[in-house]
Amino acid sequence: MGTWVHDHPDGWLNMLGAIIGVLTAVGAIGFAYFLELVLEWTEHLQHQIQGADGSRIYLMPLIPMAGALISGVLVYLFAREAAGHGVPQVLDAIVRRGGKLRARVGVVKIITSICTVGTGGSAGAEGPIVQIGSVIGSTIGQRLAVPSRHVPTLVGCGAAAGISSIFNAPIAGVFFALEILLRDFSLKAFTPIVIASVFATAMTQVLLPHEEAIFAYEITGYLFTVSELPSYLLLGFVCAIAAWMFVEALHASESVFEKVPLHPALLPVLGALVLGVLGIVGQLGSNTIGENALVPTDSSVPVFFGNGYAMITSLLDPTHYTASDVTWAAVVTLGLLMLAKIAATSATLGSGGSGGVFAPSLFVGATVGGTFGLVLEKLGFIPEGGSPASYALVGMAAVVAGTTFAPMTAILMLFELTREPRVLAPIMLAAIISTMFARMFMPDSIYTAKLRRAGIRIGTGRDLSLLRHVPVSSVSYASLPPEPVYASDPLSKLITLHAHHNVPDFPVVDSDGRYMGMVTGADMRTALIDREAIPLLLVAELMRNDLPIIKPDEHLDTVMEKFAGNEVSSLVLVDGFEGTKPLALVTRAKVMHRYNQVLDEA
Repeated sequence: MGTWVHDHPDGWLNMLGAIIGVLTAVGAIGFAYFLELVLEWTEHLQHQIQGADGSRIYLMPLIPMAGALISGVLVYLFAREAAGHGVPQVLDAIVRRGGKLRARVGVVKIITSICTVGTGGSAGAEGPIVQIGSVIGSTIGQRLAVPSRHVPTLVGCGAAAGISSIFNAPIAGVFFALEILLRDFSLKAFTPIVIASVFATAMTQVLLPHEEAIFAYEITGYLFTVSELPSYLLLGFVCAIAAWMFVEALHASESVFEKVPLHPALLPVLGALVLGVLGIVGQLGSNTIGENALVPTDSSVPVFFGNGYAMITSLLDPTHYTASDVTWAAVVTLGLLMLAKIAATSATLGSGGSGGVFAPSLFVGATVGGTFGLVLEKLGFIPEGGSPASYALVGMAAVVAGTTFAPMTAILMLFELTREPRVLAPIMLAAIISTMFARMFMPDSIYTAKLRRAGIRIGTGRDLSLLRHVPVSSVSYASLPPEPVYASDPLSKLITLHAHHNVPDFPVVDSDGRYMGMVTGADMRTALIDREAIPLLLVAELMRNDLPIIKPDEHLDTVMEKFAGNEVSSLVLVDGFEGTKPLALVTRAKVMHRYNQVLDEA
C-alpha cells in the first residue's frame, strides 16, 4: 500500500473496514451453517442413545464430553487463546499487544466452538464470532504492515462485522466494538467500524436474503404506560442481581477448574460431565413437575443446553402466557431454569470450553424477566394489553447490560434482535438501572474481571474526560535534592546526592534558580560505566533540555501525555505562575497510582 497508506490514512482504513466486513460475514455465515448442522446431528444422536422412552438418559453426557474432548485437545495443541468466551482474549490483545492476534486462533476457535456449542455446551456464538472477526482484522493489518496505532481499529472492525452478521444487528455491532472493545468513540475509529458493520450486513443479506430477526416478537396494541414504571425499575434491580450471580458463578468456576489436578486438555471434558449431570437432573425434574406451556418439550436435550434460543423464543411469545396451565409452578420452573443456565454455562466455559456468554445472558435475562412478569400477572399488576413476554424481553437487555457494563450495546442489540419499538422505552430504563446497580455490586464486567485477576487494568470510555478534571496537585510529589544543582557542578556531586538522599533525577537551575534542564538517573547510570571519566564530567554534559515541564494548573490528561512521549521516570513541577522555579518532582509511578485511583472511583 506504500505511500498511499501514509498520505490517505482515513481512506485506506475505510477501505480495509469494508474488506474486513465482507470477509467476516462470509466466515460468520459459514460458522453458523456448520454449527446448525452439528446441533441437528446432536439432537438426532441424543434421541438415539437415550431411547425413545428416555430409559438411557444416563448416557446424555457422552456427546457433550466428546465435543469437549476435541475442543480441549485442539486448544491445548494449537491455540490456548481459543479457550473460554473469546472477548477477554481480544481485549488483552488490544491492551497489551497492540491488537495483534495469531491467525491460527481464528481457525481453532471456529472448530472448538462448533464442537462445544454444537454438542450441547451451554454457550453462545457471539464470543467465537467476535474473536474470529478480530483475528481477520488483526491478520489483515499485520500482513499489510498497517501502522500499529491503527491495528486495534481493524480488530474492532472485525468484531463489529461479526456481531452484525451473526445477529443481523449492524448498529449493535458498532457499539459492541466501540463500547466494549476499543472504548473509543472518536471519528477515526467510528467511521471504518461503521463501514465494516454495514458491509457485513449487506453481504449477509446477499447470501441469506430471507434472514429475519432472530427473535420474532410482537404484542399487538402494547404501549408502555406510566403505571408500569415502578415495575420496570424493580426489574432492572433484579436483573442486576442476576447479572452479578452469573458473573460471580462463572469466575468462581474458572478458579475451581484451575485448581483441579487434571491435564488442561481434559478439563473441558470434566465441565461437560458436570453439564451432562445437570441435564439429567433437569430432565428428571421436568418429568416430576410436569409439562409447562413455557418450556419447549420437543427436544431430547434440556432447554439450557446450547444457546437456549428455543427457550428464549418461547418466553417471548405472549400466547404462551395465556395457557391455563401457566401457574405458580411455572414461576418456580423458570427460576430453576435460570439457575440451571448459570450453572451449565459456568461449567462449560469455566472449564475451558469454547463459546460466548451473550446467548447465556439472554437466556438468564429472559427467564428472570419472564418470572418477574408472571408474578406481576398473578398479582394483577400488568395493565390490559400487556404481557409477561414484554418483561422477558426487557429482562434480556437488562441482564446483558448488567454483565457487560455496556447499556447502549444491550439496548440496541435487543431492539435489532426483535425489531419491536414499543418496548424500547422500558428496555432503556431497565438496562441503565441494571448497569448502575451491577457496577455497585462488582468492580468488573464479565469481560474484564478475568483480565483484572491477571493484573491487566481496563479503563472505561470516560477515562480521558475523567483525567481532564484531576489536577496534578492531587498527585504525591517526590522531593527535590536538598541543594540546587548547577550546570557547572561536577557529576560527582550528583552521585553523592543520590547516595545520601536517593533522589531519582536532578533538575538543573541557573544562578537565579530557574529551571534549565534535568539529569536523569538513566543517564547517570550510563556515565558510571566509564568511572575513570567521572571526575572530568560536568553536569552540563549530561543535562537534557528537551524534556517538558509540568505546571501546577495542569491536569492528569496532559501530564500522562507528556510521560507517554518521554522515556523518563520523573518530570519537574515548576512554579508556573511566577516563573520556572522547580518545586518538586512528579514521578511516573505516582501518576499511575493516582490514575488507578481515578479508575476505581469512576
